[in-house]
Amino acid sequence: MPDTEFDPSDESLDPEEEDRETGGEDNRLSEEATALLSAIDWADAGKAETAELEGAELIAALVKRLPNQPGVYRMFGADGEVLYVGKARSLKKRVSNYARLGGHTQRIARMIRLTRQMEFVTTRTETEALLLEANLIKRLRPRFNVLLRDDKSFPYILVTEDHQAPAIVKHRGARNRKGSFFGPFASAGAVDRTINSLQRAFLLRTCTDSVFESRSRPCLLHQIKRCAGPCTNEIPEEDYRDLVKQAKGFLSGRSGQVKEAMAKEMSRASDDLDFERAALYRDRIAALSHVSSHQGINPQGVEEADVFAIHQEGGLTCVQVFFFRTGQNWGNRAYFPKADPSLEPESLLGAFIAQFYDDKPAPRLILTPVDLDDEALLAEALSLKAERKVRIETPSRGVKRDLVDHARSNAKEALGRKLAETSSQARLLQGLKETFDLDRVPRRIEVYDNSHIMGTNAVGGMIVAGPEGFVKSQYRKFNIKSTEITPGDDFGMMKEVISRRFSRLLKDHADEAPGARGPAENAPEGDEAEEAADAPFPAWPDLVFIDGGKGQISAVRSILDELGIADKVLTIGVAKGVDRDAGRERFIQGTRDFTLPPRDPVLYFVQRLRDEAHRFAIGTHRAKRKKELVKNPLDEIAGIGPSRKRALLQHFGTAKAVSRAGLPDLRAVEGISETIAKLVYDHFHDNG
Repeated sequence: MPDTEFDPSDESLDPEEEDRETGGEDNRLSEEATALLSAIDWADAGKAETAELEGAELIAALVKRLPNQPGVYRMFGADGEVLYVGKARSLKKRVSNYARLGGHTQRIARMIRLTRQMEFVTTRTETEALLLEANLIKRLRPRFNVLLRDDKSFPYILVTEDHQAPAIVKHRGARNRKGSFFGPFASAGAVDRTINSLQRAFLLRTCTDSVFESRSRPCLLHQIKRCAGPCTNEIPEEDYRDLVKQAKGFLSGRSGQVKEAMAKEMSRASDDLDFERAALYRDRIAALSHVSSHQGINPQGVEEADVFAIHQEGGLTCVQVFFFRTGQNWGNRAYFPKADPSLEPESLLGAFIAQFYDDKPAPRLILTPVDLDDEALLAEALSLKAERKVRIETPSRGVKRDLVDHARSNAKEALGRKLAETSSQARLLQGLKETFDLDRVPRRIEVYDNSHIMGTNAVGGMIVAGPEGFVKSQYRKFNIKSTEITPGDDFGMMKEVISRRFSRLLKDHADEAPGARGPAENAPEGDEAEEAADAPFPAWPDLVFIDGGKGQISAVRSILDELGIADKVLTIGVAKGVDRDAGRERFIQGTRDFTLPPRDPVLYFVQRLRDEAHRFAIGTHRAKRKKELVKNPLDEIAGIGPSRKRALLQHFGTAKAVSRAGLPDLRAVEGISETIAKLVYDHFHDNG
């Protein structure tokens, strides 16, 4: 696949101590990449001799020592930042292209100019180089590569097989649990809706194994005919396994056969005048029809395929992916990689697909609208990884072509919406610059808010917004840890949050800290502005909003003064308006205290930022409070794991009953030794 260059992702920051709202990517190498690296050697290209060289001169010096072998190369900037990862059939021939003095695009020329060092790895085949390249790009997130942003793992439906009464559940992550997996689905919502309908159709349980074991009577789901009740033997085990078999058949694409069998049972029950049982089958058939009707097109003759489409317009690119499994449509998802407008779809889509399947299984068939660069090599690499044949086709007619055209129209519509949103966001950020007299249009905006109830379960929340809207991968939560803060002291909480956030920022990104803010005319222009826009999403905020008035801002400024960065971080307070009415907010910026016109778009934008921070802080607080409410006293005893805790609760009923039990009673519990019984008893009884 030819090398391509792209804008950096807005998710390139390293995770901090605080938890993210959404899961970050795993930075470890995949098993395949680890196996490749164990079989190859990093080439020593004479770093000492080239230490003083840079750019094209450095590359020209390194080329002399490179072999005519396949491999992967990495280009580094002055601060050790990985600029680019590429693969080559011949390292010597490929890298020598960068040593040429002319003929490069502006962005390639800039990448060469920034290069201060290179490292190389040889592989046995070009296929191995392609797999390793895709894995390293996802792990290292180089500035000039394709970066597959928003690449969360796809959800699956799992019918478990590690219990006598199989359950149907939503599953993400590694598929190492024993059971049958169906998917991928495009979204968690699609999985939830499907499972909800399948519950009504097949009455399978969705509870955890621990809940199943602890039931003494049927739950509410059984009462509303969503579960057959295997936990209390409301259904014979053999009959329940028949339901499981039917569910697997439906999810495996045999929906017509399953519905036909149900229709026959309904007719038979009706003939026997068993109208209650007939109504049950009627409702189950209706539930299955509901699933099918929400799957959109279900093509004939396409059992397992992913359909890709690409559309480029206005300097942006949209890649649309549709998932078809067992002849059913499991949804679609749109991606928006930033790409050089001059980049051809064949190159972009090929690079995208290589990364897309780095951490997920490829289907037997991949449909694309154009012939990809190095298509045969990519198909060979995916087949090697999947350990079965994977075909890549560009259909010209028939059902498959209709699928590609349908995906293309969706890509065009999605990009149209994205362009409208981007244009609107750009105007709002420009308005923000003018309203608050900023040096330049902000690229990173941070908003802080706290949440607690009378000081309990106190948390702070930070949300981040940029040119493309909310950047949820950068959200942070702060569990308030200080014991010196008076419960309910919002100023003290905000001080702790700001202190922790910017202390960590100084520790990890001190070299990226902005200088003292100068006049607006010092903002970057021309090539500098282009490089700034092309840089990774910044670690330091251009603007900080604090949900609060003068007291909150004063507390924040005192912390920033202590850290010596008060002149590097612009903070603005957003105080509730008169009678706390939305639209009458007051803004505190230095010595200024002002309001904005009621219908000002910038006011609406700031309100949206503040509301998102409020939502995130409240949600984090509620999750913490819920966890605290369901906390079990047995969890605090070292040596009491899930099995022993379940045994104690099943024997005594509640944790309170366990706390009152005597040593003989505790020893009588199956699986509880005398040592453990003494441990539990001593935990609840202070003998002085």
